Amino acid sequence: MQDIKALRENFEGVKNLLARRGKDFELDKFVEMDKRRRALLQQSEEMKAKQNAASKQIPALKKEGKESAPLMAEMKTLSEEIKGLEPQVRAIDEELDNFLLGIPNTPNPNTPIGESDEENVEIRRWSEPIMFTFEAKPHWEIGEDLGIINAAAAAKVTGSRFVMMYGLGARLERALINFMMERHANHGYVELSTPIIVHRRSALGTGQLPKFEDEMMYKLENTEYFLNSTAEIPVTNYHREEIIDGEQLPINYCSWAVSFRKEGGSAGRDTRGLIRQHQFHKVELVKFTKPEESDAELEKLTADAEDILQKLGLPYRVVDRCTGDLGFSAAKGYDLEVWLPSYNKYVEISSCSNFEGFQARRADIRYRDGQGKPVHVHTLNGSGLAIGRTIAAILENYQQEDGSVVIPEALVPYMGGVSKIVKTM
Repeated sequence: MQDIKALRENFEGVKNLLARRGKDFELDKFVEMDKRRRALLQQSEEMKAKQNAASKQIPALKKEGKESAPLMAEMKTLSEEIKGLEPQVRAIDEELDNFLLGIPNTPNPNTPIGESDEENVEIRRWSEPIMFTFEAKPHWEIGEDLGIINAAAAAKVTGSRFVMMYGLGARLERALINFMMERHANHGYVELSTPIIVHRRSALGTGQLPKFEDEMMYKLENTEYFLNSTAEIPVTNYHREEIIDGEQLPINYCSWAVSFRKEGGSAGRDTRGLIRQHQFHKVELVKFTKPEESDAELEKLTADAEDILQKLGLPYRVVDRCTGDLGFSAAKGYDLEVWLPSYNKYVEISSCSNFEGFQARRADIRYRDGQGKPVHVHTLNGSGLAIGRTIAAILENYQQEDGSVVIPEALVPYMGGVSKIVKTM
């Protein structure tokens, strides 16, 4: 949520930064609502001050033997008027909260300005794309030929945009989860196993709601519960409405979770294979930091996600997301894009974001600073990595001319010693 103090003290500055996102968020409405709220509060405070003065005056009148009934009657009327203001204040508070919940985070001043992902700024590349001497296949064809991916069976059981992994395909999926979780746990992340159902309050806290309720999240009918769309939600809300000991910061968590998304806006090539599924596996990294440390922690988070790609030997690049491609809750973020031969380009496999205090204000997550004052933490999140997309990248980049797929060396111990997937029938 936007910082109300910043909006009041530097409204034009916040408005100008938000304008970099390329949309009109009608932020001027905040000024009008805040003005009405302040007027009601001032009126209420003035009435209460008058009421307090009268409460001292009435006993004095009685002690002096003077008539107090008229003043008591006046105070009774005043008390009713004060009570009448309370629902008006609650109503404007609710209106203001609902408005602010729909306003995205303010971009960090260092975030590149642009309208779409085409204007993201490339920072670095690691390794070079493989040049095949044969006609390379897309991962869905490779998986079907090897008998390790079965989209038809999943469609029969559930519907489109689901897959079943079979045999060594299922083992590869499990191996990647174990490899990633162990790697991150050995690099300072505490493992969390979380629910796959989250409450509306939790999704509001991280910014998935209310914006993405219809287009992304699956709601359980007649409840306030949703299927988890990313482990970022339950992990971040692990500390909701808490004051963390500042000596513990930064706190790093890693979590693997099954996630669910409607993916209503995707089309074309992305609807095939493992790139955009309604159900998918993802290893998530979440950090809680002091504000002055969050920029450095974003670099560390990104490096930890890159480490997985490097250990798997997958060519990738890192781009600095521009304002037009920045997520709703993010102030700054990097995308890791892995090379996919079937696309003949780099495709996102991880987004690493610094939300600064945006999520912490929504979820009320604070720590005590050196003076003992409660201050909102900064939160960060990144995929470390998306499992389905990693499988797609391995199948496409490690495919052989005979149709087999070599297993990256780092994964062989997690595959029970299997170093190659070959067609068995």
